[in-house]
Amino acid sequence: MLESSPPRSLYRETAGGTGKYPALAGAQRARVAIVGGGFTGLSTALHLAEAGDDVAVLEAQQPGWGASGRNGGQVNPGLKYDPDTIEAMYGPELGPRMIDFSYGAPDFTYGLIKRLSIACDARQNGTIRAAIRPKPEAAVRATAAQCERRGMPVSVLDAQAMAARTGTDRYIAGLFDARGGDLHPLKYSLGLAEAARSAGARIFGGSEVVALKREAGRWVLKTANGSVSAEKVLVATNGYTGSLWPGLERSLVPVFSAIAATEPLPPAAAGQILPDRPVLYEAGNITVYYRVDAERRLLMGGRGPMKPIGDASAIRYLTDYALRLWPALEGIRWTHGWNGRVAITKDHLLHIHEPEDGVLICLGYNGRGIAMASAMGAALAQRLRGDETSPFPMPISPLKPIRFHRFWPIGVKAAILSGRLKDRFGL
Repeated sequence: MLESSPPRSLYRETAGGTGKYPALAGAQRARVAIVGGGFTGLSTALHLAEAGDDVAVLEAQQPGWGASGRNGGQVNPGLKYDPDTIEAMYGPELGPRMIDFSYGAPDFTYGLIKRLSIACDARQNGTIRAAIRPKPEAAVRATAAQCERRGMPVSVLDAQAMAARTGTDRYIAGLFDARGGDLHPLKYSLGLAEAARSAGARIFGGSEVVALKREAGRWVLKTANGSVSAEKVLVATNGYTGSLWPGLERSLVPVFSAIAATEPLPPAAAGQILPDRPVLYEAGNITVYYRVDAERRLLMGGRGPMKPIGDASAIRYLTDYALRLWPALEGIRWTHGWNGRVAITKDHLLHIHEPEDGVLICLGYNGRGIAMASAMGAALAQRLRGDETSPFPMPISPLKPIRFHRFWPIGVKAAILSGRLKDRFGL
């Protein structure tokens, strides 16, 4: 079930234009129909339209309404697993393609933003993966060694370097990757939508697809007030996936991720916290992530209540933790708090399915959506066009519903509690 209205987020208040797109009315035709107006759907529509293809995007709310307009704004490289593990899992051909694609996704994203002149506060100042205890430190160093062997622009930061980069002595080590960075995700979403529209894509807001079925050799997508008949369909609904395709909703778990934002920090505090303006996420069982945005606001993110929230008081554990990291925040107001769903898959990897001829499904970014979804748009567009000039960069997997999926709210709460206890005791 979708929220009845978008959250009062900092992004929504600072994005400028609202990007309102009209609802679908009547019967239309397109060669490709896309369900979902987030990063994946919009990037795919853009690349299809730029290639001269006929594409329509159907979004239940408005572009950027879901996680694409609510996330932490971190443009991070890589996948859940280390490069050596990916190669062991997927072999010497597909494995390296997955590594090159995922670690190169931030460069693709920043290149796309520059090419399209999207004003979204984009900064490529790097990503830090921070370790608090010896076990995460060992993992960080192992990842760094594997990346260095592959010629990636990474370095290991010791405790002294971490204190200088972050403004806190909390961390004993970190992995810095120069390709990462940040942006204003809703501005980016709206910019992608406008670029896709300008290139010729038809974008419809307020157009939830309630039925998808095969009729006379084509796929027909029905909304409350219209329909689109298409040769091919991309389903890109991520954490807001419903029952449109059999079993799809049960193949992932929608987990709420929450963010608290301060008022603009005073110059002294702003100069202390992440002075070079990289983004940071902590290595551990339950991730906390943060950045200082272009307006000097501190944004702290992590797992939150499994229901919509409206202000920072609902996620006190994040604001209290920020004060522990930087006592200079005492007296600083937390002006915003919001959350939204991210799609978590059982193996913590992106899932791409082709359950029937002409149907392509892509979802499950596991919190790595900005860079990966942007880059996936180009790859998905190529596949939807039937262009085989380069191999597809990710595995196409069968759709497998998760067992006992109906108990996911209980499982998520238990997993978060267990993860926090493990992190507390260094397990």
